[in-house]
Amino acid sequence: MPRQELEYPNEPYSTVKRLSARGRYSLKTIHQIVNSSHMLHVSFNSSDSPFPAILPMIGQMGSFDRPSADLDDVLELYLHGYVSSRIINLTRATPSDPSTPKGLPLSVAASHVDGLVLALTPNSHSLNYRSAVLFGHATLVTDVAEKLYAMELITNAIVPDRWRHTRVPPNAAEMQSTSVLRMRIATGSAKIRTGAPHDERGDIEDEELLERVWTGVVPMYQVFGEPVSGPYNKVEGVPGYLGEYAREANADSKRAAEEALVEEAPKKGSGAE
Repeated sequence: MPRQELEYPNEPYSTVKRLSARGRYSLKTIHQIVNSSHMLHVSFNSSDSPFPAILPMIGQMGSFDRPSADLDDVLELYLHGYVSSRIINLTRATPSDPSTPKGLPLSVAASHVDGLVLALTPNSHSLNYRSAVLFGHATLVTDVAEKLYAMELITNAIVPDRWRHTRVPPNAAEMQSTSVLRMRIATGSAKIRTGAPHDERGDIEDEELLERVWTGVVPMYQVFGEPVSGPYNKVEGVPGYLGEYAREANADSKRAAEEALVEEAPKKGSGAE
């Protein structure tokens, strides 16, 4: 019997309203977008500022209690931070109120651009993209074993298998200067665009315009270059795990951009435009 696909609950603040057919709520889809993003943008409120703060951070979805959990399972987001940074201090200072979810409220965004969509008119230009937003509450990881799990998880997200090819475990000073946040997810959503340009019928029927303006998609994807040795590196050649990752990541990124050229069929009753 096939396993039922889990989805995040729809909340007023997480539901995709504009072009709702592009909305996705599958845990697997959202976690995949987050885990394949090398940089996440984390938003939070601070009483000392009239504006919401937003920080670029590195993080990864995982489960300390169930380390073999798949992307379509319930996971938590681990974020890496410096011990005295504002977000860490705010998390440390957030009181534990039994009547409310524990932790600092966070919104986390991740996105990938798969192509430049060039249409007949400026208003119809767009991007092929995959984006995701998570909402939840963050607490400091204090258990040493869980902290090491999260640090290894995040390190291997930068380059798979990198953790064991470094000096590990971290020393006492490194453990003291590094903090890890665990964000328990309340809900989340993704929004994805694929396919060709969409223009107004009147413009598409204008032969002069069609002959004058090029339309289509310019695929866009991240490419890792050839690794460059550091000034004190004494390892000859590029390690196999690193070269293999760069080749596979480049191929995967190109494949995603090419697949985005094909428009997904709209879901029945979704009100797709």
